[in-house]
Parts: sequence; C-alpha cells; structure tokens
Amino acid sequence: MRPIKNAFQILLLLMVLIVVGLLSAISTMSIAIHGAEVQVPALQGMTVADARSQTAGLGLNLDVDNRYYSGDVAAGHILTQSPPSGTVVRREWLVRVSESLGPQKVEVPDVVGHGEREAAFALRRVGLEVGVTARLPYGSAAEGTVIAQDPPAHAQGIARPSVNLLVADAADDAPDGFVMPELVGLPLAGAQGLLAREGIHTDAPTIVNVAVQPLGSGDQPLRPPIKPGSVLAQVPMAGARIDQSTLVHLSVAQ
Repeated sequence: MRPIKNAFQILLLLMVLIVVGLLSAISTMSIAIHGAEVQVPALQGMTVADARSQTAGLGLNLDVDNRYYSGDVAAGHILTQSPPSGTVVRREWLVRVSESLGPQKVEVPDVVGHGEREAAFALRRVGLEVGVTARLPYGSAAEGTVIAQDPPAHAQGIARPSVNLLVADAADDAPDGFVMPELVGLPLAGAQGLLAREGIHTDAPTIVNVAVQPLGSGDQPLRPPIKPGSVLAQVPMAGARIDQSTLVHLSVAQ
C-alpha cells in the first residue's frame, strides 16, 4: 500500500504544479495584454500641441484629420476626436481629431465665370481650398470655365474652408447626349439648375432625415457634417450617359 500512496502523492504534487504553472502563465499574459492597452484621453477643447504631447506620452499617435470653422471653439483647439475619450485601445493606436479654425473670417469669393486655375488661385489667396471639382459638358461656356460653386459667393457660416467647383467640359460630340455630372454635395437648387440648363428634368426629390453620424473609430476617417438641403445621392450615377429623355432622381438631406 505504501508504494501506491507515494505514487498518489507524487501525482497530486504534479497536478498542483501544473495548475500553478497555468495560473502563472494566464496572469503573465493578462499583465502583458493590459499593459499594452491605454484609455484614450479627453482631447476636445485642448490645443493641438497639448493633445499631441498627451497622446504621445500614452504611446498613441495623433492625426489632424479635418479642420472646420467654429464660433464656439477657439482656433487651434480640438473640436472632435475619434475614438471618444475613455475608449480602451492598444498602444500605437491612431487617434483622429478635427481642429477648429475659429469663426469664419474670410469671404467666399465669386469664381463663377473664371478659369479653373484662376478660380483656384483666388480661393487660395483668401485661405480657402478647392474641394471637389466636377466637370460637365457645357456648350455655353469655354472649356475649363467655372459654371457653379458651392458654397456660393459671399456665403456665411460655412463649415469647411473649401469650395466645390463645377467646371465646363468640352461639348459632347453626340447630339442631345450628356455625361451625368457629380451632384452629391451640391445644394438641391444648384443641382437642379445645372441639369435644367441642358434640358434634363428631375422628379420629386427623396428627403432623407440624416441622423448625427458617429465620428468613426480606429483608422476610419472623421466624417464631415452633412449640410441640410444638399444632395446625398443621385440616379443615374456621375459619369453615366444621359439625354433629355432621362429623368434624374435626387436624394436630399433634410
């Protein structure tokens, strides 16, 4: 009986050692995993320089993804952040922020009728950027001439320091044929006016109640605010061939 008892004690000791080893390994892994995780700090309202210093101290990366005008947040301070504060992420995670430009102080120049390069220069001269440039076959203006802009000249309360341009392209060779322009982002009236000049009709627009969008997470870019009354989607899509028999359908933000 004694050899059996000794064998049982040795087996029991081995089992205890195995359990202790597993617990130790789990504890070590947990410490390693949680040691590589940090909480995203609250950055809104901080200067970009201070936010960059704080995130660097936590082992996080900071990227200024967008810049917007704001009457509430001083220039150089952070408006939004993604991920939000309190989110637990791994070290080296990319935190995206948008920076305030302060209140809008520049006046949007009127660049309709100007050449594309001249319009771009006029915008940059007052601190604005060229946003989306769409092209439309247009026989009533020379190729490369700006035929519409958004925001319009002298607009106040614009969100971003950029102006979208619609530029006249070479007239389509096919009679009564056109290339569908990019209308997404333009005001409804502007989009309908551009189509009406070519005899293209639109049906009653679909009004979309746009909810506040999440800022995104991880390496997803921040989403700019959607302006009420702007075109969200179009059918046919930009680049499709249309003619005066085509009925264009637009979806518009409420």
